[in-house]
Amino acid sequence: MLSPCQKCYNLIMRYDFTPLKTKIEETEAFLKREIASLRTGRATPAIIEDILVDSYGSKLPIKHVATITVEDAKTLRVTPWDLSLIKNIESAISSSNLGIQPISDKQSIRITLPALSEERRKSLLKILSEKHEDAKIALRRERDDVWKDIQEKEKNKEMSEDEKFRYKDELQKMIDEANEKLEKIVETKRKEILS
Repeated sequence: MLSPCQKCYNLIMRYDFTPLKTKIEETEAFLKREIASLRTGRATPAIIEDILVDSYGSKLPIKHVATITVEDAKTLRVTPWDLSLIKNIESAISSSNLGIQPISDKQSIRITLPALSEERRKSLLKILSEKHEDAKIALRRERDDVWKDIQEKEKNKEMSEDEKFRYKDELQKMIDEANEKLEKIVETKRKEILS
């Protein structure tokens, strides 16, 4: 027969951080997607791949209707799979607020990225900082939700006070590691913008 302490111990659960880990991964992916479209001095398909193009009555991202290749550090080439979409792609790129001008020939569209002005770099750094802050806020919100859940479980005697604080420490460690990853992502982009 189990002693009262053993019964209590068997009732104690291991806190499941899986949903938090998923949210952390989603936040990192969200930040990467958000800052990928920030134009740096280098040509990268991410700059234009999500621009929507009219394609047979629906709007599709360029990456779903064409191949985007990097010709050199300042030039992209867009080759549509259906050549009848060249004008639509060219129009979509022109009307995007990226400050780039596409030049089309019969088979593809060439995009030469102009050098970034100092003012544009400062603007991009500000946007980058805002995106980073949004991601950090999302992490804090998740941390607060998990901490409330842990406190509720301790209040309902589903875990001990010692466990509550151990889980709090584990939670904070996970959030700190996630913030470090976000910082590295942002720092890499900051270097791209400044170079």
